[in-house]
Amino acid sequence: MTEIINSTPQDIDTIFKFYDVAIAYQKTKFNKHWQGFERLLIEKEIAENRQYKILVDKVIACVFAVTFNDAAIWGEKDKVPSIYLHRIVTDNTFRGNDFVRKIAAWAIDYGSKTNKQFVRMDTWGDNKKLIAYYQQCGFTFLGLTEEMNAADLPKHYDSIRLSLFEIAIQPAL
Repeated sequence: MTEIINSTPQDIDTIFKFYDVAIAYQKTKFNKHWQGFERLLIEKEIAENRQYKILVDKVIACVFAVTFNDAAIWGEKDKVPSIYLHRIVTDNTFRGNDFVRKIAAWAIDYGSKTNKQFVRMDTWGDNKKLIAYYQQCGFTFLGLTEEMNAADLPKHYDSIRLSLFEIAIQPAL
């Protein structure tokens, strides 16, 4: 059985293990990678019910975070009520389970119940494989940002361009 539920403080060490594995993988594939994350950020997301996990038979298979504002990346588009997906990481033993598609469906459902108009996400601008995969999962590719200034963002955003994606949410009837 697969379910998406809020992460708990007891999950923090597992979340960071997922991030460490993801960073190690990114280093083998790209010339850029996450720079790590502050524990306080994850604790805050958990306290605000914005950090999630996907359980498969009660085992954490994937983690991700959401936010409801992302003006540093989305600029004026951030004024439209949206749910933003961040830091989706799947445990290697669960790869191939189509979690991004499941997360997108979950976010669409969540967004329709909370009056959001879009599900949005970003990735590095030159990650062609991930760009294609997100499109296969139902996201519309909107194009690239200008070069980012990481003043309000984690360090790995500094001096890069991002690919932006969104899915329009149909209003709940």
